[in-house]
Amino acid sequence: MCSTMLKYFLYLCTFNLNTTHTMMETLNTFFETLSGYLWGWPMIILLLGTHIFLTFRLGVPQRKLLTAIRLSVSRDKGSTGDVSQFGALATALAATIGTGNIVGVATAVALGGPGAVLWCWLSGVFGIATKYSEGLLAIKYRVKTEDGRMLGGPMYALERGLGWKWLAVLFALFTALASFGIGNTVQANAISTIVHESYGIPAWLSGGAVCLMTALVLLGGIKSIARVCGALVPFMAFFYVLGCIYILIVNGQYVWPAIKLICESAFTPQAAGGGFVGTTVIVAARMGIARGLFSNESGLGSAPIVAAAAQTRNPVRQALVSSTGTFWDTVVICAFTGLVIVSSIIAYPDISSTDGAALTKAAFSKIPYVGTPLLTFGLLTFAFTTILGWCYYGERAVEYLKGKRWMLGYRIVFVAMVFVGSMISLDVVWNAADCMNALMAIPNLVALLLLSGVIARETRHYLYGDRLDQHAPADEP
Repeated sequence: MCSTMLKYFLYLCTFNLNTTHTMMETLNTFFETLSGYLWGWPMIILLLGTHIFLTFRLGVPQRKLLTAIRLSVSRDKGSTGDVSQFGALATALAATIGTGNIVGVATAVALGGPGAVLWCWLSGVFGIATKYSEGLLAIKYRVKTEDGRMLGGPMYALERGLGWKWLAVLFALFTALASFGIGNTVQANAISTIVHESYGIPAWLSGGAVCLMTALVLLGGIKSIARVCGALVPFMAFFYVLGCIYILIVNGQYVWPAIKLICESAFTPQAAGGGFVGTTVIVAARMGIARGLFSNESGLGSAPIVAAAAQTRNPVRQALVSSTGTFWDTVVICAFTGLVIVSSIIAYPDISSTDGAALTKAAFSKIPYVGTPLLTFGLLTFAFTTILGWCYYGERAVEYLKGKRWMLGYRIVFVAMVFVGSMISLDVVWNAADCMNALMAIPNLVALLLLSGVIARETRHYLYGDRLDQHAPADEP
């Protein structure tokens, strides 16, 4: 009798495991197919087209980059807001600089060939104008709560600027869902995987540690998040770039061939060979731009949510500060990562993989002494700060949808998903995250395009009218 029951129990377990596996495969196929449609040529044209349109509509604000960097490290005293301009930028950079800067770039190279690096970089250069525009609208249409907090982002621009509450609700919903993917489980899994592979630490242990650290920081709200990010972001970015420069020096004779290959294969079909997969220009562009958005989030609509909390005297000042985020994230960090990976593949032709994480590890591990520690340090710090920044985004989206009464429940679930993400396979999560990113971007890009006249007017008045030090009128934030 016991033997029969045991066999029946084992059968049920096997059946459930097989059923679950089949369901996960079906779900993964669904999101993979949907991602393919969402990230087809229409989205590429809409996203890159918005970047280019805003660049020229606003008089190429990229040329004010040095002014923007200066403002980002200055405190705007006497202005309304919850955190300093640098605190808002650091929090946005924390959420932006994540696995997309390392594994995301490698995934673009693995699936789109070396030319994807140039498309990723170009999306960053032109995306500076889009990030500028997002920051401007965030301040222009932000609201002040009864307890004195500043709330803003694309949902408020859509509601207050265009009167489209329904689209604002959709954006907030997609943001809340995306926070569990791009901003949580994906990052937690990257941490547990690299720690286990590098040091043999079990996933449950590293996942539990990240859970605890996340919970402790989140208890303090936006000011605590901004303090932690303000301390970690400059440190982690500086040492990662420094390490990449060392690797490029080691790969010195392959750096120029890597640059040539990146530029040539961005506009011509790439044949398989030398550690690279064969790709078309369409695939290279699609992968580069998609990974570029995943990395710098220009056009996604996430960064303006925290930009709205900044202490700034007028919308354009914070818009300039926000625009530097895309410069540091993609034009600098992603470019270094792409050069490291492509030059390493040329230097060591045995490196070949269609998996971004495996390709990253193989490329960095070829560099003696510093390669693996640099990769470990980069992923750990980048991923952890991304978790913190995206929790804030998700909270503000949930607050917009349901009010503050849901905040505690959201935080509990968010912290729990950090642990879940460190333990599970993430194929379906990566594809679902790509879909949520696209679904976030569409309403945000609609707001940017339809409110581009407002952005241009504010830009002419404050930026080109030499009024950056002027306070906004009393009826504006």
